Amino acid sequence: MKKNPSTQSPNDRYVIIMAGGRGERFWPVSREQTPKQLIKLLGDRSFLQQAVDRVLPLVPLKNILVITNAAQAPEVRKQLPKLPKENVVAEPIGRDTCAAVTLGAAIMGARSTTAVMAVLPADHVIPGEKKFQQVLADAFDLASRGQVIVTIGIQPTEPATGYGYIKLGHQLPPPAGAKRYKTAFFKAEQFKEKPTHETAVEYVNSGHYRWNAGMFVWSFVTITNGLEMHQPEMCAACHRWFEAAGRSAAALAKVLAKEYPDLKKISIDFALMEKAHNVVCADGDFEWDDLGAWPALARHLKPDAAGNAAVADFIHVDAARNILYDARSKARRTPIALVGVHDAIIVQTDDATLVAQKSQAQKIKELVKKLAESKPYAKLV
Repeated sequence: MKKNPSTQSPNDRYVIIMAGGRGERFWPVSREQTPKQLIKLLGDRSFLQQAVDRVLPLVPLKNILVITNAAQAPEVRKQLPKLPKENVVAEPIGRDTCAAVTLGAAIMGARSTTAVMAVLPADHVIPGEKKFQQVLADAFDLASRGQVIVTIGIQPTEPATGYGYIKLGHQLPPPAGAKRYKTAFFKAEQFKEKPTHETAVEYVNSGHYRWNAGMFVWSFVTITNGLEMHQPEMCAACHRWFEAAGRSAAALAKVLAKEYPDLKKISIDFALMEKAHNVVCADGDFEWDDLGAWPALARHLKPDAAGNAAVADFIHVDAARNILYDARSKARRTPIALVGVHDAIIVQTDDATLVAQKSQAQKIKELVKKLAESKPYAKLV
């Protein structure tokens, strides 16, 4: 690891928030124009607003960029009225996370080639904000000192099969000239795909694995060098977008409209993280949940004596372990009454009702596809 002293100021820190997902598993509350990251499932702030709130103590608002799409950009701007308009960047078409990361790097680099950026998802739940901020601050500092890619790995709390895992190597000492960080950093030995349950149990019991939460920190120099080595075509695009962004937002939009449809669709994990040899894993010992589908909501709600978790006016006889969510406008809200229903998801909106078995929650994505293909119901997507 290169042992450069850090001369980084907060003005050289950037946060790129990835907010282009569709959140189909939270239908019918989540829709194409207002997906999961833009809705208020928990509290009075959307997940995107919470993501911005979490980083403001570390990064000035002018250095926060939101990468989204054309359908969602108006709502993003509405929810973040103080964010500079040019900081909401709409991809012409979805091309997975490598393209979005590259775009964020190009825009950041056009503003400062000595900058360090954090790439963070817009739809995560992180109750322990202070701990998260400490880890992110330490990751910013480490990434500014040398050419390392920092990924934040979450300490597993269960043998989850829905996440990728990071295998940890040896713990790293602090760089020369740096105080000892409060965060532990490890060499990232290997990225593992979503495992079977048996393999996940082995990972968790070993203590040598972390969940891959898709949170990365690197300098402009580091990310462009990594792309040049492992994704030369994307690196060339980054340079073109860098030059366009340096001219104007309109010039960048014109170049993106021309080039984006022909980009290779690939995730940043496959494109770079699994190939690079300079990846360091920050130990994310804070509470975290990616809230992937309706059943996860129950983890953040206080259940009744029968295990029912509800954000609704709800009454039941012999109903247990259900999740109920009423998103209807107040004037249209009525009690939801259940008799003998177990392990179900019941969601009400003004124009749709979802009833599903909790064990089948992942199939809601298939339902959304079916709705989109059906002329009478396409408007509900």
